[in-house]
Amino acid sequence: MTDQQWPWPAGAATGIGSLPGTDIAEAQRIVLGELPALPHLPELPARGPGADLVGRTAGLLVELPVELYAARWRIALRPGRDLRRARDLMERDLDQLAEQAEEYAGPVKVQAAGPFTLAATLELPLGGRVLRDPGAVRDLAGSLGEGLRGHLAAVSRRLPRATVLLQLDEPSLPAVLAGRVPTESGLGTHRPMEAEVARALLRGVLDAAGVPTLVHCCAPDVPLELIRSAGAVGVALDLSLVKDLDPLGEALDAGFGLLAGAAPTLPPSSGRAPTSAEVADRVRRLWDQLGFPRRRLAEQVVVTPACGLAGATPAYARAVLAACRDAGRRLAEE
Repeated sequence: MTDQQWPWPAGAATGIGSLPGTDIAEAQRIVLGELPALPHLPELPARGPGADLVGRTAGLLVELPVELYAARWRIALRPGRDLRRARDLMERDLDQLAEQAEEYAGPVKVQAAGPFTLAATLELPLGGRVLRDPGAVRDLAGSLGEGLRGHLAAVSRRLPRATVLLQLDEPSLPAVLAGRVPTESGLGTHRPMEAEVARALLRGVLDAAGVPTLVHCCAPDVPLELIRSAGAVGVALDLSLVKDLDPLGEALDAGFGLLAGAAPTLPPSSGRAPTSAEVADRVRRLWDQLGFPRRRLAEQVVVTPACGLAGATPAYARAVLAACRDAGRRLAEE
């Protein structure tokens, strides 16, 4: 294992991104209060189109306007009201972040959909997913990289004393690589994307963004080596979905960071949120299974919920974030 430093303090906890509700001011207060070591820009998809993962990120694209058509996002011929709404929501969120965290001086995380999830979801103007056209996929990735660079610069201007981290959400990445993304007819699937092509596309986006970047993927078959070799500094995983420990162990041994999704996003049958001791034990158990020394755990691992919390109640979401925060502190004190 290397002696590198990770772009977060030891014992940090953070959220994956989404929270319940529609009040961005309250959501930002919760994040800053419960996650002081590594707060993130909250996402509130309950606000509707333009606040969802794809619409929110599509609003950042450069020279690729988008619109809603039959409840799906597609590339548009010209900017319209759907794009204005997505950009207005983001601008409002950044203004709220600046108002509440202007003097914040630590790391802060922002999230966006990655190029593969966008390509598997966005549609071309005449129909069909962007994924079916390799040239369109390259253009989309280039536009995303440029848009993210501008977005991250806007965050830095609002929080001049903070350091910005980027999280790319890639729920569709394993399906894109394996050829499991269905065509529009539902009768077939798009052909698999070659790993080298995917690696080059991801590397281009990361290079354009220019800040330490994590990739979030809640799937059993996360392509860890591809993500690491493309230049990401870490990965965010739902620990309950990790079945094969060897690839994860190899990545961590090579100096990869881990956002460990250790708390369920929805309450169990008891309705009780997990305690910090239970969350810490879940992370500790994985680390011990991998055979790594405990002294590196709190430095290399950030404690998180298993995924976004948009489907939870406000009370449960807040309790889970608090449990993750206190679990990180427990691990740092060992």
